[in-house]
Parts: sequence; structure tokens; C-alpha cells
Amino acid sequence: MRRPVGVLEVFGLRPLGPALRQSWTAIAGDGTSPPSQFGLSSVKMFRPLRVSLPLWVGRERSDGRVWIYNLFNRRPIPRHEGYSVKITTCRDFRGGQLTYDGHVGTDFAVPVGTEVCTIAAGIVRSVQCDMQRGGLKVVVDHGGGLISTSNHLARALVSVGDWIERGGVLGLSGMSSVDGVLFFPWLAPHLHLNVLLNGEAVDPFAKQGEVALWRTGNDPRPADGSTEPLEPTRWDPAAVEAGIAACNDPELRAELLGAGDLGARACALTVARLFRYHAFDEHPLLVANPHPRVPVLDLPFRDHTGVAFADE
Repeated sequence: MRRPVGVLEVFGLRPLGPALRQSWTAIAGDGTSPPSQFGLSSVKMFRPLRVSLPLWVGRERSDGRVWIYNLFNRRPIPRHEGYSVKITTCRDFRGGQLTYDGHVGTDFAVPVGTEVCTIAAGIVRSVQCDMQRGGLKVVVDHGGGLISTSNHLARALVSVGDWIERGGVLGLSGMSSVDGVLFFPWLAPHLHLNVLLNGEAVDPFAKQGEVALWRTGNDPRPADGSTEPLEPTRWDPAAVEAGIAACNDPELRAELLGAGDLGARACALTVARLFRYHAFDEHPLLVANPHPRVPVLDLPFRDHTGVAFADE
């Protein structure tokens, strides 16, 4: 289902001043993050005729499947080199290059205003807009070591502290962030989904020999009505405090210390390390006993039957 959204909502440009400042920081870097890396290889992501332009005017696939626009990069470049949208040595779970060097999420290309659902039951830990990375995003703590961030939203429909059942609507899709501002309309509007396990970004798809995090293997499907919660995450209190102490940005460190109880602080730290990696001198493992990969996640949409890879 889709709902109408305004242009400023779509691109995350409200309020305009902070949005433009954050966008510039994403391009030029700041005191803790180097500039983003672009190159001619980056244009490989543009699929205007087959995916991007049709979706901008609301035309989807006739078979009900949602486009996977980019996959998780299984061969990351060193993080100290800065965020890169180049396509060089990256590889997705299939061994292909439906990804780019700095990509640690999964992009589902959908028309703006599409209802975005939670991939498992959980508590909303954060609703924030940061044009530097991900635009408007909702962070959900699912338990079982799992956290998700749903990025590039046009509008959030939940608040911090809300409990969302599996498949519940958390927001409307858009293209908020510097990516949407710079590359409209060549880059498709999409939901960028991050999945984090035990405090680290992981690929919900499985290569040979792995367990997929999707409940239906490498072909994720919508929620089927099951609402069982996962077990609470086994955070290591000492590791969480050490991780916060390793933050070299005093303002961010104070924000993390004031995030709430152990679960809230651990979740805030996990997300901060994902999007502001260079603001931390160390990255300790945040759980005492790591949770295993278990198939517990569903497709983040109600009205799509499955997925299709944009390079096939």
C-alpha cells in the first residue's frame, strides 16, 4: 500500500538548513570522518530505464516482487579509507557485484510512500534524521542479538518506546539522505535496510554453507501473522561501557551515556558505530555470548510476494 508524501519529506529536506549542512558533511567529511569516495564506477548503480524511472512514477513489477537494488558487500574495504560508493573489489553473497564498496545493507527499490514494515517484532529505540548516512531512519531492537535500521524514509509512523508486532508498519518509504538529493532521478527510490547481529552489520542473505536470517531462506516473504518475540539480547555491560568510552566525539559520547538502560545504550552504540565508525577508537564485541544466525526475519513489505535481483 502507498500513501501520499510531500517532496520535502521524500528527500529529507525538512528542516532545510540542517539537512543541507549534513549533506555537505557527507560529501566533504568532518573532524571524525573522511570525505566520501565517488568514481566513474559508481554509475553502475544507475538503472534508469529498468528500475529507477519507472519507480519514481509509481510503476512496479507486474509479478508483485520487489527489486533488490543493492546487496550487502561481503568484501569490504578498510573502514579508515572513508565511505565509498565506488564499485571495485566488492562482492555480494552470490559472488556478483550488485553492491558497492561501502555498502553494508540491503536496498529494496520501491515507489515513494510505500508502507515499510518491521522485519520482526521489537521495540523502537530511535527515530532520527541524518542526511549524512541514511536520512530518516527507524531503529528497532528485536532481541536475539538483532537490531534493524530502516533508512531513507519519507515519514516515520512510530515513536521511541513503541512495541511493533512482526509485519507492523513503521514508516513510509522515500529517498531521504544526500544520495537522493544528488542522484535524483537516476538512483531508484529505495528502503536501505541494515541488519545488525551481536553489534555488527551482517548480510541477511546466506552464501553457501551459511544460514539465511530470512525465515524463507534467500527468498524473503511477507510476515504471516506470527508475533512471537525473540529472547532478550545478552549484552555485555562492561563491553558496552568500554565501547562508549572509546568514542572520540565528546558530544556523541554524552548522548550515548544518556541513552537509557543497558539495552538502549547498547542499541544506540551499535547504530552509532555503524554510521559513524571513525568516531570510535576501538570496537569491542558487545555481547558476552554471541547469538547465532537464526532464520527469524520477514520481508519489510506487506504487498509484495518476494524479491527480484536488479542484475538478473
